[in-house]
Amino acid sequence: MAKTNKNGGPSNTKGLILCFGEMLIDFVPTVSGVSLAEAPAFLKAPGGAPANVAIAVSRLGGKVAFIGKLGDDEFGHMLAGILKKNGVSDDGLTFDQSARTALAFVTLRADGEREFMFYRNPSADMLLTPNELNLNLIRSAKVFHYGSISLIVEPSRSAHLKAMEEAKKAGALLSYDPNLRLPLWPSEKEAREKIFSIWDKADVIKISDNELEFLTKTNTIDDATALSLWHPNLKLLLVTLGDHGCRYYTKKFKGSVDAFKVNAVDTTGAGDSFVGALLGKIVDDLSVIEDEPRLKEALKFANACGAITTTKKGAIPALPTEAEALELINKASQWKTIHVQ
Repeated sequence: MAKTNKNGGPSNTKGLILCFGEMLIDFVPTVSGVSLAEAPAFLKAPGGAPANVAIAVSRLGGKVAFIGKLGDDEFGHMLAGILKKNGVSDDGLTFDQSARTALAFVTLRADGEREFMFYRNPSADMLLTPNELNLNLIRSAKVFHYGSISLIVEPSRSAHLKAMEEAKKAGALLSYDPNLRLPLWPSEKEAREKIFSIWDKADVIKISDNELEFLTKTNTIDDATALSLWHPNLKLLLVTLGDHGCRYYTKKFKGSVDAFKVNAVDTTGAGDSFVGALLGKIVDDLSVIEDEPRLKEALKFANACGAITTTKKGAIPALPTEAEALELINKASQWKTIHVQ
């Protein structure tokens, strides 16, 4: 007989993945390759990297909660409803009556890459305090995932550090995706310093090729450059390479996994989809990180999820189900078989 929860619904017995940080509204132009001023209209899409990861996990069947702060306004309550609708626990969510929910206008270039204009002056997510944290929720997580935007200003920085400390003490795996958004930082120097200020605490770090170049101050994307970011406590370093797949580094081995070919429309949320898919694969069996064949399978699945997310505008609306990801993997496998023969 299937297990049920206290409400009579199905019980998710998987380990809890807890995502900490910002959730906001992305306004995405309906036409690609134009400036914000030239865009004829915008599509309203829920976003924010940690929230994207949370919903990615849930849509793939995982157990997940989100910790953050929203404005006590229509957008804030809309976003809270989206979390709930997508199966993400809102036990760590708080509202601020004095600040609005953050907004971001996202320009899509012709190649699907993005440029951002943020409205945070300040926004509610910046005002989360340590005293507002749900510590019991944090201590129950098997994986604690976060970015760097919450490190920019107080009090959210102190809340971030407190949450990370409590999760680590409780034995959670710490997962870090800096999710660099330079327009939000006072300077490039401060961005690097604060991103690196918590670098050696993470067990898993995922960065993009652009973030690798920024953090290492080079234009070189290779193994030596990536491994210059390695620290002794790290279990897994990942570098995503867009349509070139990803590279992975552990204490014992390194390698790469190819991307899936799709018609990319908007890359917003692709990295978050990738992270959510990977965390869902390792949360209940961390030995996957130490087993290269199994890790490569998990990363193949994560690459598929990331690829699918680029085929629609907006992050959360584009996040795939497990069935959609497996369908893409199977189609790619069949195509390879046909062409090898």
